[in-house]
Amino acid sequence: MIEVYIDGAAAGDPGLSGAGIFIKANGNVFRYSIPLGENNNHEAEYLALEKALTICLEKQFTVISVRSDSAAVVNAVEKQFAKKAPYKQILERILTLIEQFDLFFIKWVPSKENKTADNLARKAIQQQQKGE
Repeated sequence: MIEVYIDGAAAGDPGLSGAGIFIKANGNVFRYSIPLGENNNHEAEYLALEKALTICLEKQFTVISVRSDSAAVVNAVEKQFAKKAPYKQILERILTLIEQFDLFFIKWVPSKENKTADNLARKAIQQQQKGE
């Protein structure tokens, strides 16, 4: 099973944001720092999941276990429901992507277990601040 750690971060509310994705797959490790532009932290968390799912599908990973320290994202996926309109739109795209996996699991983890993804998300913000 492929382990996927995700995190979103924003420097402001809204502000420059980034997604951090850390994938452990069959002895290989993949790290992604993805600049997301202007978003709030919650949007960045949802977008991090969407980007991670897209990457996994591109790599033809069909059985994945996602770990996130965002209880809001984990609950929204499990319940297939988000209250606020901007999150609903992203969640709909996420749920469509999830349907393409043979097996999909999502689990909440404490922030201390998600430091690599957090660092990658912060790196994506720094890249934007430096104009990279």
